Amino acid sequence: MLVRLEVDKKGMTFLSFDALPAWAEVVRLVIHLGAGFVLGILYFRGLWWSVRRFFDGGSLVATIALMIGRFVLLGGLMTLAGLEGAPPLLMLALGVLAARAVVMRRVRGVTP
Repeated sequence: MLVRLEVDKKGMTFLSFDALPAWAEVVRLVIHLGAGFVLGILYFRGLWWSVRRFFDGGSLVATIALMIGRFVLLGGLMTLAGLEGAPPLLMLALGVLAARAVVMRRVRGVTP
């Protein structure tokens, strides 16, 4: 039994982008894709840097602080994108995955 079901309600989003024209929605999603790519480059380059620092005998406290900072940055920006709805979150995640592929290709060229 469906009691108190509100079928006519719009999807839950934190920000109200429902009134945007179609071209603005596409621009918004492309911006999220670009932001995800930049975020992914920063995240995975930071990961590579901290792994090298760890194996070169760098400070363990600084390495752990960098790891926590990466997690907070990635989680925070993905949470903000998720508050805007599923499409912005998915585009941000797609950008992060694309950046991972780029960074991994470069790292494979550097490692023996």
